[in-house]
Amino acid sequence: MTKTSVLICDDQELMRAGLRMVVDGQPDLTVVAEAGDGETAVAQALTLRPDLVLMGVRLPRLDGIAATVQVRAALPDTRVLVLTACDRDEYAYAALRAGAGGFLVKDTPAAELLLAIRGVLRGEKVIAPSVTRRLIDRYVTGAIAPLTDKRLDVLSGREREVLSLVARGLNNAEIAGKLFLGETTVKTHVARILAKLHVRDRIEAIVMAYESGLVRPGG
Repeated sequence: MTKTSVLICDDQELMRAGLRMVVDGQPDLTVVAEAGDGETAVAQALTLRPDLVLMGVRLPRLDGIAATVQVRAALPDTRVLVLTACDRDEYAYAALRAGAGGFLVKDTPAAELLLAIRGVLRGEKVIAPSVTRRLIDRYVTGAIAPLTDKRLDVLSGREREVLSLVARGLNNAEIAGKLFLGETTVKTHVARILAKLHVRDRIEAIVMAYESGLVRPGG
């Protein structure tokens, strides 16, 4: 029997070990690799082409949302299930908009995690019960139009360009090459974006980029 291949990405070694134990304990699933950061996860996914990636959110080098964007863009047949310690609605929203098939909190019981894994592999949308249904209705199915968001109005045209590339998973060097800028200039733009938007880090800026409609999956 051909087993479904799974790549695990989380910055905590104990979390990866626990997930591996759950996945490898199933006769139809097998873990083919582990990664402790987003860049490694993307590289391993491109090499191994797993059926599913279990993806953390707050990861070193490249966050899980941006990594999900890259994996889904390069490997549309690879499913992604995002796991995070925090069930904030905006994280779930950003994960789904980035192309993930599901969003769960890390303390989900093993039986529910396995149900979610199989659901995502079937192409279903799986979301943590603690996150409200309005996220799917409003932002994924389009049943309700997204709220008007003026928060990005504070950004210049160039800063919007940089933010859109950050949200698509590019690092500073890649953005510099794409926009014909110096890497130091890109770093300055990113710092200004974070300050203007009053966000703590790149992942919160990415959430805002998706929430505002600046970036859309596959765009």
